[in-house]
Amino acid sequence: MTVQDDIIAKTKEYVKNTLKGAEGGHDWWHALRVWKMACRIAEEEPADRLVVELAALLHDIADSKFHDGDEEVGPRKAVAFLRQWDVPDETVKHVEMIVRNVSFKGGNEASSFGSKELDIVRDADRLDAIGAIGIARTFNYGGYKNRELYNPEIKPNLNMTKEAYKASTSPTINHFYEKLLLLKDRMHTKTGRALAEQRHRFMEQFLDEFYDEWDGKR
Repeated sequence: MTVQDDIIAKTKEYVKNTLKGAEGGHDWWHALRVWKMACRIAEEEPADRLVVELAALLHDIADSKFHDGDEEVGPRKAVAFLRQWDVPDETVKHVEMIVRNVSFKGGNEASSFGSKELDIVRDADRLDAIGAIGIARTFNYGGYKNRELYNPEIKPNLNMTKEAYKASTSPTINHFYEKLLLLKDRMHTKTGRALAEQRHRFMEQFLDEFYDEWDGKR
């Protein structure tokens, strides 16, 4: 086993143990899917593979949604874990910046940091937020927060600030318009854009079926 394989194995074990019992849309399996997709994209998009894999595994190690909105917990835990091992300082800092910047925050907030590795991990994370798995994760989280499935009297808010997005308690269907359907056009890699097309179409088909069933047409 190479040194790189060893740290990846240790990171997988750490993430799996840390996220044991987490909400089903942000658990170990989510981290594993994002890692697999990031590896797939990295095969076609040249990048620092160690940074990509570590950042993909650690990107949701402490999602701020489950830590009273504190966006420092995740980067801090990622860095503290990596400092235990023989990981180059520049790699640790790069992973930290990806963890800080990977999440969709609403409000059209622009990131001040950019790298090919961030593009890859962010696209992998966003792909897991759309399509069949994205739909399942969205309703799982809505149930976790005891939100309405749909309320035709509450319209999606497409102009939320970052703070309003974080504080939103709107019905789960609104989340499709406030985030999920926006992601196809916010992919950064060629592979991510290609894969997003089918997942996006599947969500549109789901919504068409949902509204027809809601209105008793089917």
